[in-house]
Order: sequence, then C-alpha cells, then structure tokens
Amino acid sequence: MGTGTGIGRVRGLGSAKHGAMHWWRQRVTAAGNLILVLWFVISLFRLPLHDYATITTWMASPLVAVALILMTVSVFWHLRLGMQVFIEDYVHEEGGKVASMLALNFYAIAGGALAIFSILKIALLGVKG
Repeated sequence: MGTGTGIGRVRGLGSAKHGAMHWWRQRVTAAGNLILVLWFVISLFRLPLHDYATITTWMASPLVAVALILMTVSVFWHLRLGMQVFIEDYVHEEGGKVASMLALNFYAIAGGALAIFSILKIALLGVKG
C-alpha cells in the first residue's frame, strides 16, 4: 500500500513521499530564511539612522519591499511546517490535533497576511506620520 488508506490520506498518514516532501520544504525554507534574514540584518546595519523616517523610506523601495515580503512568506511557512511536526508528534488526541492545526494555520496565514499588508502599505502608499 504505497498511498495508504483513504482515511490515512485524509489524516495526513499517506505514503512516505509526503514526509520526504515536508522535510525538503523545511530545508528549503530554512535556507531561504538564512539568506533573507542575513540580508535584512546587514541592510539595517548599513542604514545611516534607524529612525522612523529612514526605515519607512528604506521599506518603500520596490526591491526592499519584495525582499521583505519574500522573507515574511518564508518565515511564516517555515514556522508552520515546524509546528506541524511538533503537533503531529506531541498532540495525541485527534480533537486536540485538529484544533491545534486549525489554530496554527489561522496564526500563520493571519500573521503573514498582516505583515505583507503592512509592508505593501508602506511601499505603495507611504505612511503619514
């Protein structure tokens, strides 16, 4: 049984290929996080000042805004993948597992969406004082 039972696929207990893809996605997002967070920290250190006006002007640059959005997506996706493994390993009751996964998905999507909205608002509209 390479693909598992029907109920196994619904519960995420399908073939081992799913686990390998999950592992690969964690590594890819970790590498993306390393590159993007390193860029972020170095970019902040290179700014002449760290006041509100300087940071928002820096964020308004299209290249910076796109990189910040990519970093946000990568960080929240990586967080979701890692916490999914934690929930699958340590939450044993089926109801608790489903509730935890729903909460995790809501947090990851809402947090990422709020961050992306904030970046776009600054990049496209600027921020008034």
